[in-house]
Amino acid sequence: MAFTQPEPLLVVVLGPTASGKTSLSLALAERFHGEIVNCDSVAMYREFDIGTAKPTPSERSRAPHHLLDCIAPASHITAGEYARQAREVLGEIKTRGHLPIVVGGTGLYLRALLEGLSPGPQRSEELRQRLRERAASRGGNYLHRILRRLDRVAAEKIHANDTPKLIRAIEVCLASRRKMSDLWQRGRDPLRGFRILRLGLDPDRQALYDRINRRAELMFEAGLVEETQRLLDKYGDSAGPLSSLGYKQAVQFLRGVLKREQALPAAQQAHRNYAKRQMTWFRREPEVKWLRGFGDDAEIQVTAADWVLLLRPRT
Repeated sequence: MAFTQPEPLLVVVLGPTASGKTSLSLALAERFHGEIVNCDSVAMYREFDIGTAKPTPSERSRAPHHLLDCIAPASHITAGEYARQAREVLGEIKTRGHLPIVVGGTGLYLRALLEGLSPGPQRSEELRQRLRERAASRGGNYLHRILRRLDRVAAEKIHANDTPKLIRAIEVCLASRRKMSDLWQRGRDPLRGFRILRLGLDPDRQALYDRINRRAELMFEAGLVEETQRLLDKYGDSAGPLSSLGYKQAVQFLRGVLKREQALPAAQQAHRNYAKRQMTWFRREPEVKWLRGFGDDAEIQVTAADWVLLLRPRT
């Protein structure tokens, strides 16, 4: 009887912002000869450093990292393109016999990588620019109201402040004359060649919010406003990540929309709201092994390592 070699293991570390995903991924990478694949959309952009909580140079020296600082600030990357690049990296890691560890909190990118996305129409920069201009002149909820009329199901799943996803959903509806929510159900191309272990961090909610508040405070102290000013001077509004958490509030302060004493609380609130949305999204992920604590907790790291030992093929 022929012996079939089991597929290699792929570890996914998911969870809300500030839950300690980086710490856990590094602990696993050091123990199991792992390589870390970023799955945070904003961390892919060069020059966006303080507001992204990217792994520090010291942390990056502890294990190979992929898909960090690989996109120009004024460029754009879709979830589908992320999935293509990430799958290519995973294949390279597999050939080296190392453990791939996908880490991040961008749920749509993770879904694109693991499950594939339904094919949609090509991007139309002309339409996108028109939608951006109208959103800027008519207020933040304008795009959400349009999408609600075109595709109520998609509108219920996309936050009113998530401009890139709103624009893509509207673009799909207008260009394909089909609902985005219908396309979500068609033509998926799931990742093959790996057994997937999803490790989810689920710390105490109040403790998480305390960490989120402190992290945002440290970002402002470390020069988030100054970094944002440099990016604005260099790229203007063409740098899409300037609308992301923290940067958005810094931009609002620099443009006089918020006072300095308002910017930090606004950023903290935005990060807390984002953490709630992340957990709602990740609760829908299949077969997650939930770890009730932070990723830098020694007991959590031991439990996570036990799961890897249990599921990793013996060599």
